[in-house]
Amino acid sequence: MEREGREMIARKQGSGGAAVSPCAACKLLRRRCVQDCIFAPYFPADEPQKFATVHKVFGASNVSKLLQELSTVQRSDAVSSLVYEANARVRDPVYGCVASISSLQRQINLLHAQLALAQAEIVHLHLQHAALFACTSSVAMAPLCSDATASANTSQSVIDTGNINEKSIFSIDMLLDHANIGLPMWSC
Repeated sequence: MEREGREMIARKQGSGGAAVSPCAACKLLRRRCVQDCIFAPYFPADEPQKFATVHKVFGASNVSKLLQELSTVQRSDAVSSLVYEANARVRDPVYGCVASISSLQRQINLLHAQLALAQAEIVHLHLQHAALFACTSSVAMAPLCSDATASANTSQSVIDTGNINEKSIFSIDMLLDHANIGLPMWSC
C-alpha cells in the first residue's frame, strides 16, 4: 500500500520535483499536461467549465491555433473574449453575443432619447422661469403681460406672500405659453 502511494506521488511530480496538476483543458481532453501547455495559464484546473464551454463551441484545436498565433500579452484578453462568446453562444445559439450587443444598443438609444427629452424639459422650464421673472419684476415687460393683467397681478401677489397654489401656477403657465406662441420650445 505504501509503495502504491509513493508511485502515485512520483507520477504526479514533474522533473523539478513539484506536483503537476493538469489544467482544465488537459483534464477534459484526457491528455498529459506538459510544463509549457498553452492552455494551462488561461484554463486552470479549478475552472473546468470555462474550458468545457469554449471547447464545445470552438473546439480545442482551433483555440490552440488561435492562442499560438497571438503574442503572450494578447492571449489573456483573447481567452476572456472566447469564454464570453462561448457562454453567449450556449445561451443563444443563433445570435450569440450579438444579441447582447443589440440589446445594449437599444438601451443606449432609449437612454439618449430620454436624456434629450429631459434636457428639452429643462430648457423649457428655464425659459418659463425667465419669462415669469421678466413678467413679475420688470416694468419694461408690462406689454408682454397686458393680455392677462389680472392673472399676472394675482400671481405677483401670490409670489409676494409666499403662498403658491396650483390655480395661480397654472394661470402663470398659461400666460407664459401664450407669450411664446410661434417660438420653438427647444432646439436640437
